[in-house]
This record gives sequence, structure tokens and C-alpha cells, in this order.
Amino acid sequence: MDAYEYSQILKLLNTKLENIESILKPDLLKIRLDEIINLEADQDFWNDVANATKIGIEKNRILSKLSKFNKANEALSGTNELYELATTERDEETFELLFEEAQELEELIKSTEIQVMLSNPDDASNAIITIHPGAGGTESQDWAAMLYRMYLRWAERQNFKIEPLDYQPGEEAGIKDVSFIIKGENAYGYLKTENGVHRLVRISPFDSNSKRHTSFASVLVSPEVDDNIDIEIEDKDIRIDTYRASGAGGQHVNKTESAIRITHIETNIVVQCQNDRSQHKNKASALKMLKSRLYEFELEKQQAQKDGVEKSEIGWGHQIRSYVMQPYQQVKDTRSNIGYSNVDAILDGDITKIIEDVLISNLK
Repeated sequence: MDAYEYSQILKLLNTKLENIESILKPDLLKIRLDEIINLEADQDFWNDVANATKIGIEKNRILSKLSKFNKANEALSGTNELYELATTERDEETFELLFEEAQELEELIKSTEIQVMLSNPDDASNAIITIHPGAGGTESQDWAAMLYRMYLRWAERQNFKIEPLDYQPGEEAGIKDVSFIIKGENAYGYLKTENGVHRLVRISPFDSNSKRHTSFASVLVSPEVDDNIDIEIEDKDIRIDTYRASGAGGQHVNKTESAIRITHIETNIVVQCQNDRSQHKNKASALKMLKSRLYEFELEKQQAQKDGVEKSEIGWGHQIRSYVMQPYQQVKDTRSNIGYSNVDAILDGDITKIIEDVLISNLK
């Protein structure tokens, strides 16, 4: 890296930080932080435990954002000053030091960008994920199972917890349907980028002629709603069916109709839960899933109206990401327009960079 190349990188980083500042609005965050501190100084504030907890969470988020931004701002300001000094005095030793620290500075700015993109209150929530195979029978069902494993491996890498909700195995291989919760800090903030149709191109292991097949699967991601979000579901709005659980769980689970399927009549949203032996607990979990899906549905509808687009089908032309294993190896996301060659690692859960690149692309 020479001085000119470094100057271009520095220029780009300064532009990024300016963009971050315009979105984050640190001055307004400081004003809100002062308001919260004044609220906490009032003894009556702590009488309302629910409200105090909510405000406390907001305060921690503000402190985290400001800390991240201030760290990046101070680091970049110091670098700008050193660069000016090195340029004026033609100090090669300082230039070398700046070159060595360039990557670390880029990573700091990038992590600050991510922090800005995870500023929505829902981003901190746990993520409820449902995976449906598209048309294509065994091929698509196997692809859905591969995606399921990919997200489980990603969650393990993040030290997040996984709570299964529903699992419907395919007749020959793969899965017909799966729902689960990934619990961890900013789980929904990261995984909301996975919401959409995923396309796989590979030589089919189920085709005796070894032909190339294209498969599709949809991934639905919703924030796990809490009691602060008011979503009313009346009995007349839903249809509840019971059935025997098909997954593991012992003789009791498979012999009794403990599994629950709830259909929201107006939207035709269907949720299922068979994780517990208790039908009552499965119903409670299914209702929580339905509330999350309805909340996400409303957010998507508002965004679609804003963007002037219609809801995607599970098929050609609607995918958010393609995973190509034959005739070449590449994963490409249509939103960031970036390709990745480490297909095996990605399918093994190494998807953080893809997710972050999509989040950052939304800043542009």
C-alpha cells in the first residue's frame, strides 16, 4: 500500500463515518440520555418496575451506540491528524505505522456501521425462524434441511441458544417444515437479512443420471414479540387443529394429539408447534409464533407499500441469495451484489460476513 492508496482508504472511511453520524444522530442520543438520567433521579420512577426496565434497556442501547461511535470517531480523528503530519513532514516511519493499522481501523468503522444498522428496537429480539421447501419434492426438502443446519451451526458459532418449535420430516429426505427460535443478543437484527427465498444449484444426489437441479426454499424470520407489543387475536380469527407429533419425543408424544396447528383465517398464516408433550404449552407457543408472524407480516406490508413491490413467491426470480455448487462454486446475495467462494464453509454456518455485507449495503 502506498501513500495514495492509503489516502483513498482514509477518504472512504471519513465518508462512512459521516454517513453513520447522519443516521445515528449522536447529539440527539446524548439529549435523550440526559433525560433518562433525570428520570432515574426521581424516586417514583422505580415504582413502575416494567417501565423502569424498559427505560433501562433503552439507556444501555444508547450508551452502547455512543461508546461505539465515539471510539470510531476518536480513532479516525487521530489517524487524520497523523496522516496530515506525516504528509507535511514526509515522515516515512509514521506512514508505515498508519499502513499497519489500516485494517484495524477499517474493521472498527465496519463494526460501527453494523451497530447503526441494528438500531431498530426489534433488532435486539430473539428470532423465530420457519423454513419451507419450495416445489420440487425431495430436492427442495433436502435443501430446506441444509438451510436448517446452516442456521443451527451459525447459532452455535455465536453461542446463541436454540429452541425447537416444530419439525416435519420429509418422506424420503430433508424436511417438509421446521420452526425454531434462536435466542441471543441482536439475533433478529442479524437474521432478518435471511428473510426471503434461497436458491440452490447442484448435482442432485437423488438423480441417478447426476443431472444439475435447482431448488428453492423460503426462510421466514420474525422477532419474538414481548408483552409490550399489543396484538389481539380473537377466537373467531383463527382455526386450531390438533395432530400427533411426528418428531422425536417418546411414545407419549407420538400417540397423543399434543401437536397444535393454528391458521390465521384473514392472512392464511399457519404456525405449528409440537415441541412439548403438553398440548396446552404447544398452543401457547404457537400463539406466540402467530403473534410474531402477524407483527412481521404488518411490517413487511408497510415496507412493500413504501417500496411499491409485491410479496415474493418461492421460485424463479424471487431469490435473495443463490448457492451454486455446480458448474462452479459461489454464493451470491442479490442485495449486496457480492459473491463468496467458500460455499462449504457458508453451508456450515459461516454466514456472518454475508449478513453484515447486506446490512451495510442498506446504508448506501
